[in-house]
Amino acid sequence: MSSNYERELRSVLAGEIKGVRAVTRSCSEVERAQAMKVVRRPFLVVRAPGSGSEGTGDLLALRGDMCFPIEVKTSKSDRIYLSGRTMDQYRALKSTGERCGLLPLYAFRLKGVRGDSWRVMRVEVDGLRGKLRHLSRSIPPLPLTRRGSPHLDWNSGIPMQR
Repeated sequence: MSSNYERELRSVLAGEIKGVRAVTRSCSEVERAQAMKVVRRPFLVVRAPGSGSEGTGDLLALRGDMCFPIEVKTSKSDRIYLSGRTMDQYRALKSTGERCGLLPLYAFRLKGVRGDSWRVMRVEVDGLRGKLRHLSRSIPPLPLTRRGSPHLDWNSGIPMQR
């Protein structure tokens, strides 16, 4: 089931008009116009081999001198707590980001929401430079629980079209 959402996100980031229209159907005109900007400047998006492998994320989005490993998550609940395998994925993304100078992202799709149902959050990594360092300031990090553990909170993410 998750692979359907990976394909949906891939289609949007790759600037496919059909994909962008599909996810912005219930958005306002302003949101739709913002989302359509990706059609003019699309990403090359590759589904990571062995999707779900530690450190690679589900998708790799590349454009110019930017590259993002993206872990895709979906839920009917607006929060996903990381534990076990999902916490291992998070740690591996963080490690890969720091080792390779990449900005790992989580794309969280909330099911049953009208408008832009996707939110983006970043994994905090040390050692970013250039455009990625600048861009990381505008994408919110995964929030922390009271005990300091990262989790996904759809309400804390930045809307996909931004």
